Amino acid sequence: MLPEDPQDSCWSSLIWEGYPMPQTMPSFRDLIETAQQSIVNLEMRDIYQVDDEIEDFEEWKMTGLRDAHPCSPYWARWVELVSSVKRRGVTMRRARVVNEPVTDYIRYEHAGTIVRLFAGEQVRWLPRHKASDLLLPSCDLWIFDRTHVLFSHFTGDGQWGDPPFELTTDSNVLAQCYSAFDQVWDRAVPHELYELR
Repeated sequence: MLPEDPQDSCWSSLIWEGYPMPQTMPSFRDLIETAQQSIVNLEMRDIYQVDDEIEDFEEWKMTGLRDAHPCSPYWARWVELVSSVKRRGVTMRRARVVNEPVTDYIRYEHAGTIVRLFAGEQVRWLPRHKASDLLLPSCDLWIFDRTHVLFSHFTGDGQWGDPPFELTTDSNVLAQCYSAFDQVWDRAVPHELYELR
């Protein structure tokens, strides 16, 4: 059961209130909750400025302290959602391709990754210069059970794009995206071994 507290948490506008998506498109939460085998996430931006992270990010920049408590209002719902995925036997892997030296935002993400690991995600990091010979998609994405690819669109400064999402079940696109993710995953460094530069 997910908490009823309406406080912001990561991806709150997508998961809890439901980001305005076409009625024919399943919600992000539905895609996660109906996955049966695997969920993968490929992140390739060095900065995000989505509304539900701004306050926490600014606090981290001022104090150096990141909310890393799995039961905090910021994290609780995500932790419960990912934990429920893991209990169903579904693997969730997240790969991040980053420039080095990393941005402040990547340092912030890195500081909160311990919560993602606690919840059951597997997370790896790949310095961008080690991905120069890989053919990668032009935007971040999620792949659910190798049946759906959800592309995430952002503006240049890291706000949600318009439209924020694009969902496809095209088998050729799925194959290309999964291959790209696997190549990144194979080269990337597990979180516990990755040192920020």
